[in-house]
Amino acid sequence: MDPKETKRFDKLYQRHLQMLKLQGKSAKTRDAYARAIRRLRDHFDCCPDKLTPKQLESYFAQLVETHSWSTVKVDCWGFKFFWQFVLEKDWQWVNIVKPPKVKSLPDILTPAEIEQLIGITAIKYLSKYLYKGVIGEKNIISDKNDKVTFRYVDSETKTLKYRTLPGEDFIYLILQHVLPKGFRRARDYGFLHANAKKLLSLVQLVLHVVILEVSLRTRPAFICPRCKSPMVPIGFRLKPG
Repeated sequence: MDPKETKRFDKLYQRHLQMLKLQGKSAKTRDAYARAIRRLRDHFDCCPDKLTPKQLESYFAQLVETHSWSTVKVDCWGFKFFWQFVLEKDWQWVNIVKPPKVKSLPDILTPAEIEQLIGITAIKYLSKYLYKGVIGEKNIISDKNDKVTFRYVDSETKTLKYRTLPGEDFIYLILQHVLPKGFRRARDYGFLHANAKKLLSLVQLVLHVVILEVSLRTRPAFICPRCKSPMVPIGFRLKPG
């Protein structure tokens, strides 16, 4: 560029950087949008304020061949920002760049699609883990002398084992399952949420899930030792200690 053209570009470029800050753009966005304007300047060897739609169409056609679609979109947005906020003109070339549509996964997957996506082994593991908590209260055997004894099933031998740890080590193991900030438990989200029973029923219907009726186990009657008649429990008292 000649000195006069360079001076005009520098003035507009500095205003471009200033407007990016005033519009609250992040440092990463400011850097990307500024790079887009510099790339246009280097390509045409002129200040980009007077580029025509035909020139832009030719430029983005070449950019598509040499760069990823993400770069093309960012450059398009960067020049659009430059055109609207720096040159204060209406953006008229909306359809110059139109990224291809990316095929996304459907909202509801069939069992075969889920198996193909993450594998049957992962499905079995997640189905067990999401249903249960980290450790059930019944599996904590004792808490004495600052030590916790608990039982668990060994994943390799499938046998029941017992383990005793200092209280702080036991709490450390539990905290390994606490989700980082910003994450949510899968069983509390989407169709697994407690308030999404209708949606869950729809998912089960689509996946042809057969829900077996749960039969309640009948409890044995408490027999009076004197008259041998069934008694109605009204409360329980635990033995001390």
